[in-house]
Amino acid sequence: MKRLIIVAAVAAAALLNAACVTVIGMDDTDYRWTGENAQPFDGARDACRNSAGGAEGSTAFVQCMAEKGWTRVKD
Repeated sequence: MKRLIIVAAVAAAALLNAACVTVIGMDDTDYRWTGENAQPFDGARDACRNSAGGAEGSTAFVQCMAEKGWTRVKD
């Protein structure tokens, strides 16, 4: 019975964390992107780069990413 409870608790924790994703940049100047139930990151980033003219630091890029479920956080 104890094993069943432990397995259920681990499974519940895994499901709760499955919907939240964090993508960390390659160096210290990059921002972290976090998304919950967001579109796939690479596709969202590429589409937003195109719509913002490649300017990832622009307000248009950040807003586009937010529309796709991603939020930027500076470490």
